[in-house]
Amino acid sequence: MANAFFNVPIPVNEPVKGYAPGSKERAELQQAYNALREQQLDIPMYIGGQEVRTENKQPFTPPHDHQRVIAHYHYGDASHVQQAIDAALAAREQWANMPWESRAAIFLKAADLLAGPFRARMNAATMLGQSKNAFQAEIDAACELIDFFRFNVKYMTEIYKLQPESLPGMWNRLEHRGLEGFIFALTPFNFTSIAANLPAAPAMMGNVVVWKPANTQIYSAKVIMDLFKAAGLPDGVINLVYVDGPVAGDVIFKNRHFAGIHFTGSTGVFNQIWKTIGEHINTYRNYPRIVGETGGKDFIVAHKSANAKEVAVAISRGAFEFQGQKCSAASRAYIPSNLWEDVKQYVVEDLKSFKMGDPEDFSNFINAVIDEKSFDKLARYIDAAKKDDSVEIIAGGGYDKSKGYFIEPTIIVAQDPNYVTMCDELFGPVLTLHVYEADQFEETLKIVDETSPYGLTGAIFANDRYAIELATKRLSHSAGNFYINDKPTGAVVGQQPFGGSRASGTNDKAGSMLNLLRWTTARTIKETFVPPVDYRYPFLQQD
Repeated sequence: MANAFFNVPIPVNEPVKGYAPGSKERAELQQAYNALREQQLDIPMYIGGQEVRTENKQPFTPPHDHQRVIAHYHYGDASHVQQAIDAALAAREQWANMPWESRAAIFLKAADLLAGPFRARMNAATMLGQSKNAFQAEIDAACELIDFFRFNVKYMTEIYKLQPESLPGMWNRLEHRGLEGFIFALTPFNFTSIAANLPAAPAMMGNVVVWKPANTQIYSAKVIMDLFKAAGLPDGVINLVYVDGPVAGDVIFKNRHFAGIHFTGSTGVFNQIWKTIGEHINTYRNYPRIVGETGGKDFIVAHKSANAKEVAVAISRGAFEFQGQKCSAASRAYIPSNLWEDVKQYVVEDLKSFKMGDPEDFSNFINAVIDEKSFDKLARYIDAAKKDDSVEIIAGGGYDKSKGYFIEPTIIVAQDPNYVTMCDELFGPVLTLHVYEADQFEETLKIVDETSPYGLTGAIFANDRYAIELATKRLSHSAGNFYINDKPTGAVVGQQPFGGSRASGTNDKAGSMLNLLRWTTARTIKETFVPPVDYRYPFLQQD
């Protein structure tokens, strides 16, 4: 073991590259994108250092060009889940006993590799596989993931430094161990950085992981595993499998050594997972850690004192970047009557200027939604709105899936603040807004708080400080990430730890010490230097 206390490199948020015409990074990204697009990758599962291939090969197609096959991935079954668990448990003891600075070095190396030679490839894979434009891929797949690795190392050291006081004659110590068993990481399609951080954060704290990504993110998941391997992550620490969710759950949640789940996905799936864990609670060696970020119905509320142009830009960016497929994306807005005409004019102008198409064309602000299931769901809501006299579509409303799953950015104006698209989570480029009487701000805040079961992100726009204070208090539990005069998206690691409560999850704040604490189990050690040799206390003596 080391005989020194080590200071880790001070983390600094990774600068976002601009990808302007003529820039070096633009040329590198275009080259990487074109090279990947013309290949058909063979994507295996990764179990205990082995590349596992099966007879069940599935095609992978870009959402914006669903006839082009860019990869085949090897789909597994229950036996592969069990193999992944066995591989993780076999690696556990050696990994848990590895000095923390060696674990830190692996993920710091991963960060530097991603900042350098892996950057263009990771971004290109995210653009192709998840239909993100260059800027959205850069802030997600490169910058946020680099930040997760670097800042989590810093948070890890801060956790280890948390030590109790010791009185004379004794020494109290606190150690933070990895959990006893394996962690299941179940990850979403929409953020490459989240897909990597959900297995990486527990692993950094000395845990071993079985990782199942969304099928629609497998393309960039392969690059993540290549990155981990290049950084020197030992075999079996993170095992990557592609199986149906219920198949994975049936094996994992019945296993005695299941120690926790790190999840991002739908509220319905998370509720079912929690229920299943409860049904098997007597099976487990320890109570599992359940950490999840789930749904959202994120809001923008404007006060009558707000700047109309600022509100409009927050809507244009907050609702429609990455086609509204961010957990934090604005999905409902409340605009005061005195600002409405100006806000409407600015937003409609913005949406008219949006270009939509393939991420290969860097001038496209909007790309495709993730798959046909999402496309069809959004089309149904839009069609229903077109037939409903109580609402008006003021922008967008079109869709086409002949080549890719393209939905026009759509704004619905609802007279009823409880209209279905003001309440349901849509997860796409559809914003519903309600115009309220400018002097009914307090009543509107009550509606905002009670309309949705979620509590993920939200924003208040106002220049009146009393209004800001009122909204901040009244919406205290309406959003785990609350923004004042800013859009409700774009949380940065080390600056705005991310997560919400209510039906939005356990609010364990990815990108903070709070999250890493969930992947440790503490042990207090008390050492007495000179133990007593007589049981008698002074009070027992005779007067």
